[in-house]
Formats: sequence, structure tokens, C-alpha cells
Amino acid sequence: RTALDGLVARHEALRTTFAEQDGQPWQLVRPPHPVDLVADDLTTAPDPRAALEELLEREAATPFDLAAGPLLRARLARTAADEHVLALAVHHIVTDGWSLGVLGRDLGELYAAAHERRRPELPELPVRYADHAAWQRARTEQAERQLAHWREKLDGVPPLELPTDRPRPAVRTRDGALVTFALPAELTDRLRERGREADATLYMALLTACTVLLSRWADQDDFAVGTVTAGRERPELHDVVGMFVNTLVLRNQVRPGMSFRALLEQVRGTVLDAFAHQDVPFERLVDALQPERDTSRTPLFQVMVALHNLGAEAPALPGLDAEPVLPPVRHATFDLAFDFVEADGGVTGHLEYNTGLFDEDTVRRLADRLRLLLEAAVRDPDRDVRALELMTADERRRVLHDGQGPHRT
Repeated sequence: RTALDGLVARHEALRTTFAEQDGQPWQLVRPPHPVDLVADDLTTAPDPRAALEELLEREAATPFDLAAGPLLRARLARTAADEHVLALAVHHIVTDGWSLGVLGRDLGELYAAAHERRRPELPELPVRYADHAAWQRARTEQAERQLAHWREKLDGVPPLELPTDRPRPAVRTRDGALVTFALPAELTDRLRERGREADATLYMALLTACTVLLSRWADQDDFAVGTVTAGRERPELHDVVGMFVNTLVLRNQVRPGMSFRALLEQVRGTVLDAFAHQDVPFERLVDALQPERDTSRTPLFQVMVALHNLGAEAPALPGLDAEPVLPPVRHATFDLAFDFVEADGGVTGHLEYNTGLFDEDTVRRLADRLRLLLEAAVRDPDRDVRALELMTADERRRVLHDGQGPHRT
């Protein structure tokens, strides 16, 4: 409780609420306050693990009141005599992926300080989130120039028409699930090396492979995917908790006869170009471009591809063994979302999908195809991307034998 109270006192975003005055939203930073830590004893449940999953799902589905707060909720579930799960639910308006790493680090130090009865040793915060908001408003002229750039780049971009297992409903649903897969360290190292040959990052190489996979699956050469930027170019913001992340739109075209190496060079240029024009908030970009309204899909792009180098690391808590718990996923923001996390030299992939559109088997095959595509690309980067292998030898034999296999790949 002491550590959580210190966390809220340290980070203004965790005690900020949002009210409306004269039709305009206002951030109201409240004084530090005690955190209501709810304790749940699940040891008497017939199946404590099932009870925990139900509790986490219920907590994630509980709405926040932006005007009244709090926008941070905490629960401590006891699942065994020597095992507890701490669940922190935070509204996305006051946090992002980078912030979760900051919260974990600070919570660990605040807990250790309380445990050892000493003052916490944490870096001073030179700025507040309100400073970031003021800086963003001051860049109006720069944002207008960048809007002109995006209008040109995204003019006429078509939606990505993926072959779905069920017809796309007239109104987009949000029910989702998650498939997790691994790219081994050896493959990841070779992919990094191919990237270095083109002066490209690991993310650019992964994005290139996803672009090829989606292009071949949808039989479409021109489309856009989304990604995210941390939005923390100023070093003063590195230890501040808040919603800094912005969404960028990456449009690429897979031309006939194009090799993986050539496409990687194009993707590199697209990514660098997008990050050089990242100051326009995505919501404002949508308002400015005014894409054709379609309630069945998200505007401008339908697939997200992101690489996160800040994994879900558990805080270091003296006297305790701590590890992260993956909460159940029951929603999907996009048709598909490829989230890559670097870990132990390799990459873990989390493929979130809309269950109203895709079956789990389809998504698992898609993850398998991506791994095979990456292996083929690092083996022969100068080969036409349309000729890169997407099936194992067993699958090819099965296709030849009975005509069954993955379609449109």
C-alpha cells in the first residue's frame, strides 16, 4: 500500500481526471491520495486459477469514470498460501507501453524503500505531462506542414481486403483473442544481419516480412499498416508516466519482381519518412484526410505491426519472486495486430485477431507462414518476394496429394 501510494504521489498522470468545461476537455491534477488496494482471497475457490482469470477479465471490463476517477485501480489476489497476483488496471488516457516499464521500476524501488524503512532512490522528474501538452500545442505551424505531407502520402490508399473466415459485419466488432509464437535467436540474428546490410533495423525487417505476407494473403500490392511511436524524443520525458504514444500510417507498394532486399530498402524509407513527420496526432490525421466512412473497419489501416523493446518485466521486490502474468485477451482493436517483443536474443510474437473475422487455426497458420517467410528471406534476400517459400515440405506433399492447403499464399 505504501508503494502504491508513493507511485500515485510521484506521477501526476495517475491522479489526473478529465472534465468538460464549455465544450472543452480539461485535465485536472488532483492532490496525492491513498490507493484503494482491494484484497481477494481465491484460495477457497474450487479452481483458484480459473477464479483468477475470471477476476482479471472482470476487472479489465469494468469501465472508468474519466471525470471522477480514479484512473488507476489495484487488486491483490491471493491464489495460494505463498502466492499472490497484483493486478493494476490503468486507463490508456494516462499511460502507454513505455509508462508500464517506468511504473514497474518505480514500484519496485518504492516497495524496497518501504520494506527497508528508507527514502526511495528515484530520479527527479524535470517536467510534467502538462508541459508535454503545452509543447504539443505550441507546434501548430509544424503540424500543419506535416499534415500536407500525410495528405500526399496517403492519397487514395485502399483498405486491406484480407480473406476472412466469416463475412465482415456491417459494424465492426471488438471481440478478440491472442496467438503467441516465437522466432528463435538464430533466425533473429540473421534477420538483424540482413537489416544491417540495408542500414535497416530489426523492426524494418519484420515489417517488410509482414508486408510480403499480407500482400500475398490478400493478393494486394498497395495498402497501409499502422505502427506506434513512443513520442518521447525529449530526454526529459523518459521517466514521466503518461499517454505519449502516437499512431503512424505506413503505406508500401509491392511491385512485380521486387526482391526482399529491394522491398526492405523501400520500407526503410517509408518508416524514416513517417517518423520524421510524427507530430500530427492520429485522430487529427483522420479528421484532416476524412477517409470514406466505413463502420465495418478502422480508418486508414486495418493491421498493426509494432516492435516493443520494453517487455512486461516484473518489478524487483525484495523477499519475493516476481514474474509477469499475461492477462486474458478478449478484445481486438484491429483486424490483426502483430506485436513483437525482443527477449533472450530472439523475438516473441503476439498476434491479436478479431474473432468475428478469423478462426484460431487460420491465425496460427499465418504465424507459421511468417516464420517460414522470414527463413526464406534471410536465406535468399534477392529472390522475388512472390516466390519466397511459405509452406513446409509436408504441406507441399499434402497439397499435391489431396489439393488442400493454405489459400492465396
